[in-house]
Amino acid sequence: LKSNPSNNEEKEAQTQLTKSDELQRLHSQALSAYQREDYVAAISLLDEILAVCVWDAELRELRAECYIKEGEPSKAISDLKAAAKLKNDNTEAFYKISRIYYQLGDHELSLSEVRECLKLDQDHKQCFSLYKQVKKLNKQIESAEEFIREGRYEDAISKYDSVMKTEPEVPVYATRAKERICHCLSKNQQATEAIKVCTEVLQLEPTNVNALKDRAEAYLLEDLYEE
Repeated sequence: LKSNPSNNEEKEAQTQLTKSDELQRLHSQALSAYQREDYVAAISLLDEILAVCVWDAELRELRAECYIKEGEPSKAISDLKAAAKLKNDNTEAFYKISRIYYQLGDHELSLSEVRECLKLDQDHKQCFSLYKQVKKLNKQIESAEEFIREGRYEDAISKYDSVMKTEPEVPVYATRAKERICHCLSKNQQATEAIKVCTEVLQLEPTNVNALKDRAEAYLLEDLYEE
């Protein structure tokens, strides 16, 4: 404006300058809210900033962290996916997306995302460590499901026991493994054991349809028709 004065442009420039000052103030408030662990307030402030600064990868990553802390993983994934596109070689975003999918029990999507990280940096320590873990778990689950398709229920049970040993820290995998073991025992006409394992699953997930069906089949084998 100093080099080329114009009334129209001056008005526009002043408006934008005022807006940028306001956004900087909101940014400071958002960081302050994040630091004092008020993640709801931080998200609300970041929403306002990102409505204007749509392409800011770092702000999206910060909002994703807030979503993770607030137990909203799907929203965190959405922001991290945007951040991965907006910033070149964003291995950290791919790593975090993979971790979230893994914690949610979606091992296949986790494997896909961690591979994207390794495409960018094959020596990335965190991604490589996660890749080895997810790949091993994925292979065991695929192998167990293949055994089930072939009617090799004892082998499938053994393989799902291995799944629980491979990942003892994330509860969703143990629950899924037990659900499939319950299925195998029921199919293998080991009614007493099936009822026991299916009941364990249903104590964790009372509305698990697969466990209810498999326990029903086991009760039929025992002539427990009311149950």
